[in-house]
Amino acid sequence: MTSAEEQLRLWLDNATDATVQTELQHLAHNGTAEQIEDAFYGYLSFGTAGLRGIMGAGTHRMNVYTVARATQGLANYLNEHFDAPSVAIARDCRHNGQAFVETTARVLAANRIRTYLYPDIAPTPALSFATRDLLCSAGICITASHNAAPYNGYKVYGSDGCQITSQAADEISAAIQNVDVFTGIKYMSFQEAVEQGLSSYIKDDTIDRYLNAIYDVCPRLQASEQSQPLHVVYTPLHGTGLKCVARMFEKLHIDKVTYVEKQDVPDGDFPTCPSPNPESKEALALGIETCKRVKADLLIATDPDADRCGIAVADGASYTLLSGNEVGVLLLDFLAACAQREQGDISHKVAVSTIVSTAMIDALAQHYGFSVKRVLTGFKYIGDVIADLEQQNRTRDFLLGFEESYGYLNGTYVRDKDAIDATMLICQMARHYKAKGMSLAAAMNHLYETYGYYFNKTVSFNFPGIEGIQKMSSLMDGLRNNPPARFGSAAVEQHIDYRNKIDGLPAANVIELRLSDQGKIIFRPSGTEPKVKAYLFVRASSKSAALDSIASLEQAVQQHVQPYFTD
Repeated sequence: MTSAEEQLRLWLDNATDATVQTELQHLAHNGTAEQIEDAFYGYLSFGTAGLRGIMGAGTHRMNVYTVARATQGLANYLNEHFDAPSVAIARDCRHNGQAFVETTARVLAANRIRTYLYPDIAPTPALSFATRDLLCSAGICITASHNAAPYNGYKVYGSDGCQITSQAADEISAAIQNVDVFTGIKYMSFQEAVEQGLSSYIKDDTIDRYLNAIYDVCPRLQASEQSQPLHVVYTPLHGTGLKCVARMFEKLHIDKVTYVEKQDVPDGDFPTCPSPNPESKEALALGIETCKRVKADLLIATDPDADRCGIAVADGASYTLLSGNEVGVLLLDFLAACAQREQGDISHKVAVSTIVSTAMIDALAQHYGFSVKRVLTGFKYIGDVIADLEQQNRTRDFLLGFEESYGYLNGTYVRDKDAIDATMLICQMARHYKAKGMSLAAAMNHLYETYGYYFNKTVSFNFPGIEGIQKMSSLMDGLRNNPPARFGSAAVEQHIDYRNKIDGLPAANVIELRLSDQGKIIFRPSGTEPKVKAYLFVRASSKSAALDSIASLEQAVQQHVQPYFTD
């Protein structure tokens, strides 16, 4: 295997891109052995989420060469599987996004694959829509979602607008591995690709159709609800959501909107929120300050590629952040109530969520009569269920798909989570409850009082570097082969290994431990970051008891994982 130092010399001799060459020279003259190793210890792995990593020079970095190599492998795959393939391409606000888009288009064009490019930054769900709308063979979005500024990514979609399947990812990955980064890639100039008609820009009417498709699934409220005035504060967190969300506010006739100053300008540095994550209280701090100043009903925040959505809601004199699970529960209850009001029996309706999302939706399903389908983590699996319903001519039976990580969708026009759709749903839901004299905070408390206090918490353990990968593996192997007998005061009563294709799901590196007090823990390595996530579940009859249980369980999990951080 070629050493990191040898790879560095190879890149120094062959990389002609000025930015990459400057970074290589810096590494060669000023980099430590550890920094060189970290940049060159292997290529970024290509999986069902495509590529994601820190930008910079090296095989283990996102740069024009690793993007071109991945694109050549994808081109080989597409030409093998499709006649006259075509690809839709979008990007978010991150640095190097335009360079990566043009590199991708150049390589695809050289392989006689036509590309359709969004002319400006665009939400990831708009890319999913364009892939379907333009009848493309695949879609590519240059995005690292909610990761910090140093990251970028290369997310690949299938012809159905859903993230690629595991089988497709494996085939594309194998094709990529056969591509030499300096001698195995075909290129065409971007200008030539445009002149030959191999690359063209996506027109505005595609976005028009996308927004109309979202509005077509808007919950229809009663006149007294629809007329409720709503004051919304909105922030795109420096990302792609502003134009589409503003147009959705117009469609909903929400005239009182305050945009968070400093965060409504696209900026890949994310200067006001180093972690542009709508799950993060710090990212929403400016928005909450704005809410307090203008006395708004709620804050809506979308992440940089506008596929995830977080909210803070008025709760007396303050504003409360609702979790992804809580928003999912509220939306599902709201949509089920709307459907029941219109149709009566909704036993044919299907809600889809992940194995790591709240168990509270099962209580809602029992109350309303709809069914719940659980899938593995990743919205593509929710997209697969939508596709199955479509094949059965049952798309109208799709009620809601959601992930605890702030992803929501109630339509079938795309196959990914959609923060523009979520914004619409949340606004309609807020109007519904305002007509009842309730805030969304009060509505959530009412659901807890009705169904029980289902509390959840996600704890992330970061394992950076080469040693981190080994420690992550050791942790999961230990949980799989020698699970603890108890966590805190609760005994482990059931050990579930999802590598065994539980409930017909695909094999996954996930361990679930069910506890004697009806709580449970699910451990799952992230598919895009060097971390293991522990998902904690408790249920209690009171808020205080649930808070105590979740705190105790978190402490026990921390104690179990801590030894894996020591040498």
